[in-house]
Amino acid sequence: MADVLTGGSRERAHHPLTLVPKADAKQSAKDFKSDQEVRWCPGCGDYAVLAAVQGFMPEMGLAKENIVFVSGIGCSSRFPYYMNTFGMHSIHGRAPAIATGLAAARRDLSVWVVTGDGDALSIGGNHLIHALRRNVNLKILLFNNRIYGLTKGQYSPTSEAGKLTKSSPMGSLDAPFNPVSLAIGAEASFVARTIDSDRKHLTEVLRAAADHPGTALVEIYQNCNIFNDGAFEALKDKQQAQEAVIRLEHGQPIRFGVPGEDGLGGKGVVRDPATGDLEVVDVAEHGTDGILVHDAHSASPTQAFALSRLADADTLHQTPVGVFRDVRRPVYETEMAEQLERAVEQNGKGELATLLAGNDTWTVL
Repeated sequence: MADVLTGGSRERAHHPLTLVPKADAKQSAKDFKSDQEVRWCPGCGDYAVLAAVQGFMPEMGLAKENIVFVSGIGCSSRFPYYMNTFGMHSIHGRAPAIATGLAAARRDLSVWVVTGDGDALSIGGNHLIHALRRNVNLKILLFNNRIYGLTKGQYSPTSEAGKLTKSSPMGSLDAPFNPVSLAIGAEASFVARTIDSDRKHLTEVLRAAADHPGTALVEIYQNCNIFNDGAFEALKDKQQAQEAVIRLEHGQPIRFGVPGEDGLGGKGVVRDPATGDLEVVDVAEHGTDGILVHDAHSASPTQAFALSRLADADTLHQTPVGVFRDVRRPVYETEMAEQLERAVEQNGKGELATLLAGNDTWTVL
């Protein structure tokens, strides 16, 4: 019997979100490794993400034949070859569109999208935002290395302004996208950020995304050691990370840095009463009053969006990671199945010829 999860904001006994069969036997990471040689540049952050995903997949307890990875074009898009599941290396920027059709037609599948900052946010920008607003039951892993790696080092939609690359020898003039801000603005119901080298945190975020009914977008900071090496060093170096990384936990005060023995050290995030913007303060000077408590489940996206704007695009100082937003709203496939059933009840099974020759057609003589 299939495992049933209920989607949307209300119970639907007849239209569960997904009917993905459980695996017959216990699985391990090895079961999700294909027989293909993994071919990325030595030291690429993609290896770490692949290992984390393969290690996490058994936790889902799903039959691997009912898991699908769809990718677009780019270094990260080789991902489906290395997963011992079904998969498709699809069209540049169109992975969310193809995955939407698959998820809508086959609700017995767990559908994952693997994309990069160029693939998702340049040619694929429209496909991404529409998948997010529709709340299709997809898990989208957006590898962000802030560079075009496959085509050998041009600036990407997430490269910082002034970036010197082969395509911007005098510095990029473009303002970069913030993928988390973009996703929240597109009404995404689940948005998170993590880092390729932090296996524990990455797995926790994957777990939360997999449990979410609807579209879950996970931005993964991923190092390209050939064309943009060290882009996220401030977040990976242990000493620097203490002052640079804000770890978001639902229900917990938003604090970071070294707290000190009295608990009054480090920094905290507060809201400026004059402007309404978020700002970082020294807890020793400010105290703990007014320190914001993270609410990932808030119906309003205001605080999640404000948190996404804290990071400095150039230095990545004060960068929040974790789940920014995790709210429940109706899932696209569930709503579609309900509409189709109502249509059949009201109009009968119907015939394609009758539909094509309906009242809104005419004959040209």
